[in-house]
Amino acid sequence: MWLHPETPPPWRTPGVVPPPGGPAAVLFDRDGTLVVDVPYNGDPDQVRLMPGVPETLARLRSAGIGIGVVTNQSGVGRGLLTGDDVRRVHRRLAELAGPIDVWAVCPHAPEAGCACRKPMPGLVRGAAGHLGVEPRDCVVIGDIAADMGAAAAAGARGILVPTPVTLPEEVEAAPERADDLVAAVDLALAGTADPVGR
Repeated sequence: MWLHPETPPPWRTPGVVPPPGGPAAVLFDRDGTLVVDVPYNGDPDQVRLMPGVPETLARLRSAGIGIGVVTNQSGVGRGLLTGDDVRRVHRRLAELAGPIDVWAVCPHAPEAGCACRKPMPGLVRGAAGHLGVEPRDCVVIGDIAADMGAAAAAGARGILVPTPVTLPEEVEAAPERADDLVAAVDLALAGTADPVGR
């Protein structure tokens, strides 16, 4: 697992604390959640934000809530991407969407059997630890079952935002779901799980 930036940032503005009962941090899947999914993308020019991303992240920052990205990037392990490629894409995403407090990246191929590739809990635990918060105080937002599995395995709350690649059984099994990113963050900030309000 890679975490960058390597030094934990002073991500919370002094005097700004999250609303009572809400999450300390929201951890987003990258591809299909924050950006349009381009398989094995190492080209910053192909980064396209999903609808509502800059405004949604700005809302979290203003509320004193940490922002992280937890992403499987098996293209590195498969030899299709380099770590520098991944970081260039992340820099472009941050240029478009604003600062991200922590990036937690699994660079391994699926057959590596690592503890960080979602649905394993390593990325969620690593990002939470980097931010100095507990996984149970985090919400994970993503578009497939692996994101929800990683949240559950780490003890975090998971909210699914389905896309055309989300399987019907993944939608049905999701602990919570929302129609889009804005609605998912509305749910996250509500402070309690709402499995019915889908």
